[in-house]
Amino acid sequence: MKRSIFLRVFGSYVLLLFLLAALFLLFSFRTIKSHYLNILARDLQNLSRGLDISILSLVEENRLDELDAFLKNLGKRINTRLTVVDAGGVVLADSDEEPGKMENHRFRPEVYDALQGKIGRSLRYSSTVKEEMLYVALPLEKGEKIIGVVRASLFIKDIDVPMSVLRTDIGRAVMMIMAFSLVVAFFFSRNLTRPIRDLAMAFRRVAGGDFSAKMSLRYRDEWRDVAASFNAMTEEIKTLFANLRKRKEELDNILASMREGLLVLDKNGKIISSNQSAKKIIGQEPLEGKFYWEVLRATSFAELLDKVRKEKKECVGEVTLGEKYFLSSASFLPSEEQVILTLSGMTEMQNLARMKKDLVLSVSHELRTPLTAIKGFAETLAGELEEKNRRHVLPILRNADRLIRIVENLLVLSELEEKGIHAEREDVDLRMLVENVLKIFEPRAREKNLGLRFEAEGDLPPTQGDSFRMEQMIINLVDNAIKYTDKGDVRVSLKKRQNSLVLEVRDTGIGIPEESQARIFERFYVVDRSRSRKLGGAGLGLSIVKHIVELHGGTIHVESKAGQGSTFTVTLPLIASFR
Repeated sequence: MKRSIFLRVFGSYVLLLFLLAALFLLFSFRTIKSHYLNILARDLQNLSRGLDISILSLVEENRLDELDAFLKNLGKRINTRLTVVDAGGVVLADSDEEPGKMENHRFRPEVYDALQGKIGRSLRYSSTVKEEMLYVALPLEKGEKIIGVVRASLFIKDIDVPMSVLRTDIGRAVMMIMAFSLVVAFFFSRNLTRPIRDLAMAFRRVAGGDFSAKMSLRYRDEWRDVAASFNAMTEEIKTLFANLRKRKEELDNILASMREGLLVLDKNGKIISSNQSAKKIIGQEPLEGKFYWEVLRATSFAELLDKVRKEKKECVGEVTLGEKYFLSSASFLPSEEQVILTLSGMTEMQNLARMKKDLVLSVSHELRTPLTAIKGFAETLAGELEEKNRRHVLPILRNADRLIRIVENLLVLSELEEKGIHAEREDVDLRMLVENVLKIFEPRAREKNLGLRFEAEGDLPPTQGDSFRMEQMIINLVDNAIKYTDKGDVRVSLKKRQNSLVLEVRDTGIGIPEESQARIFERFYVVDRSRSRKLGGAGLGLSIVKHIVELHGGTIHVESKAGQGSTFTVTLPLIASFR
């Protein structure tokens, strides 16, 4: 059960007041009683000193009967018990009892102290009168000799009546003080906790979305600073929430205007947010609260999600939904283990790419026959013309050869880009392939005064793949190396690394600028168009190489600096995993 701060503060004050009152009453009664007893003891002491001379003369003259009668008479008048004891502890006279019937008092505490020359005092139970009494004893001295003790005593019950009255008066005073203190504590606790209640109420209003809540500045203590800080905080929060609301509206408008579909998935694969484009693409509404596999039944989509969750980085892939194609980008949010997905329509782009590929393929097929005819007629014409006229025909032959190579490369590239391409799987001796290819290029290397070297580790195992495609790959790499190297050499190396074969083609040619290295595997991309045109290059060779490498499940990368040559490294698995 929740207790308010007021009850805790007020209850603490009440408890403290009761403890203080109890301690005050306890110690005050003891102190007052002790003080009262001290006063009575001092009075008894003065009384005994006043009787000292009279009692001493009667004891010296051995007038014990007169002494006993004197004490009994005096004791009744002053309501005090008086006793005289000799040095041996024998009671000589007593105001209340017969001396002869009384016990020896030598070892009574107050008598014992008096016989030692001190003032004896004792509060104890009297075995003679059977009641608690206060005793004060003084020595009777004759010269320097103690000849006896005079003792005066009072019944404790005689002081109970005034003590009871005093106790009642003190109790009433304490009750009045406590009542006044409780009233003060009540108002003090209420005033102390009122700012806390106001602050709690203001916080509840803020938590409920009411940022106009304010605390009063009527306080004159530290609460004034608290109120000012709270009011400043609510103003700041109000501004922040206004900005957040504005940003949210802007973000909602942006998401609503996006043509791309947007999905946010939690760690369990449940859709927690989506935009209108995603609902149109998927064809269901609403999407929130459903698992992605309930609305997106695409294996490629599930594979993309598994990949992004495993690698925890942005991944991109193609997703097919029915007859439509989409480019999906997935990003991982580590803090919430969420995935943000975008779906960009690619159906038109895919159709255009297919139309472009079909056009290139059709044009390539259509161009092959007339180009072959042109080359044949040009060769015939060159053989029949005189030497001085043949130079006009040779450019036709060169350009016809270049066009034929471009057409052949386009046909090869189109074939490699086709999904489900058929590739032979056989054991391939890569060393033998490299050696055969280098023999083809030896004349060209000699023409340019280039060294052509091949280094291979011993006992290289065969790799699985399509030997014809691999030969095309090696031819293109070596052809590029010789084509763009004017001096130095071209080195080809082959070595085994774990479960792969690594083929390196290194040259000392013109190199590739760093800004162009990321694009050299694109079709029709050339670094230096004027040089490529002069050498007959069309920017298709490296694109063919990359497709062949990926067809065999391998990788290729380049290291190069402008003017310092290039190194192409191809890594092929011993057991090819065809795509």
